[in-house]
Formats: sequence, C-alpha cells, structure tokens
Amino acid sequence: MSGHSKWSSIKHKKGALDAKRGKIFTKHAKMITLAARDGGADPDMNSALRLAIDNAKADNTPNNNIERAIKRGTGDLKDAAEIVEIMYEGYGPVGTALMIQCLSDNKNRTVSNVKSTLAKNGGNMGTSGSVAYMFQRKGMIIVKLGDKDRDEAELALIDTGAEDIQGEGDTLEVQTDAADLAKVRENIVNLGFEVASAEIAYIPDNTVKIDEVDKAKKVLKLMDALDEDEDVSNVFSNFDIPDEIFNSLS
Repeated sequence: MSGHSKWSSIKHKKGALDAKRGKIFTKHAKMITLAARDGGADPDMNSALRLAIDNAKADNTPNNNIERAIKRGTGDLKDAAEIVEIMYEGYGPVGTALMIQCLSDNKNRTVSNVKSTLAKNGGNMGTSGSVAYMFQRKGMIIVKLGDKDRDEAELALIDTGAEDIQGEGDTLEVQTDAADLAKVRENIVNLGFEVASAEIAYIPDNTVKIDEVDKAKKVLKLMDALDEDEDVSNVFSNFDIPDEIFNSLS
C-alpha cells in the first residue's frame, strides 16, 4: 500500500490556494494550454482538458483566462510562448525526497530557480531517476466531505473505482489508476460529492515521519518556497507530518 500526498492535504488546511490566487490562475492556464495542445480544444473529446478546466473552475479561475489558455494551446494566439512540462527530482531536509513538476516557457530560468530554492532551504537537486523509484504515478482526487459522515462517505466512494481512500481533516484523498482518473472523478461527482481537485500525482511508497516541530518547520519552509515559484505547478514528497505536530505550528 502506498502512502499519500501529505503536502496536498496541508495546502488545503493552510488555505494556500486562496492565499496565492494569482499563481493558481497561472498554473491552471498552463495546464489547460498543455492539454489543449496535446489533445485538442473540445473537452468532450479530450479528458485531460476536461480535468484541467474542472480544476480551474473549482479555484474560480475566470472564464476569460480559460478561453485564452485553450487558444494558446491550439495555436490561435500566435505570439504565445511554448510551454513544456519538466519534472525535477531532489532532496529536502530530514532525508525527504521530492518530485518537482514544472510548467515553463524557459527551461534555463526554471532549473536555475529550482536549484537555488533547494540550496537556500536545506535541499539539493538530484539526478534523473534518483528518487522517482520511491513514488508511484497515480490519479489523486481531493474530495470535500462537507456535512457528510466520513465513514459513510468512504463506503460510497469505494464503488467509484477508487484504489485507496485516506482521510485528512475535512477532506478525503482518493487514489486511482492514472488512466482512470477522469472516469473516477465523474463517478464521484455523480454521487453528489464536491471535488476540490483531480490530478496526476506522485504518491510515495513509504513515508518519512517528521516527529519534531523544528524539522517540520524546515520541511514546510522548503515546500512553501518551491510552491511560490510561478514555474512550479506541483511538488510531491514522502514526508508525513502528524496532525499534532502540524497543528502546533499554527
């Protein structure tokens, strides 16, 4: 059984999505552009684009931003710079491993910024394959519980095609086979659940438990610094900070 994406859960707890609204809009626009470029502008025929649009709307991304991003992807905006997806591997404090997903129109700028951020926060860049073997590529859906009972919600979600369901605060993290992400998300929505996000994630096979406040601060400082980089779309790590440690940081 693999671990789960603790950082995704923590970002929801911290309200990071609201605090960095401008960066979130930029990230969604890049994801939509990539999806439209690779699979066309029709979300009914392009499941990756449908997911990207749904995630953007969940974060209240303006429709104009979404429409422009699609046009960039299809080439209708001729002056748009080409965006590429890059995955960097690295190490953080306390022996943690990192998978750093970037969406960039300038690889030199992006790699320089990522290296600098790691170095300033107790980490360092790894070579290709140095930590990837510690993770599994999965679909990950963050489901909001709302006023639903946790146990009943988990039972209902089992039949959606989920491979694993884990609880974290007022959300549930549903893991799926990467190829089934769009279908499982649709099944979850059809059951009446609100989906906060649905994306391809790198889930650690094993986690590093962070059981000291000072160590947790160092790990989260690096994660925050990476998350602030406009080219960084997602960061996945194998740390596990227990709720009692995280809550003591507030």
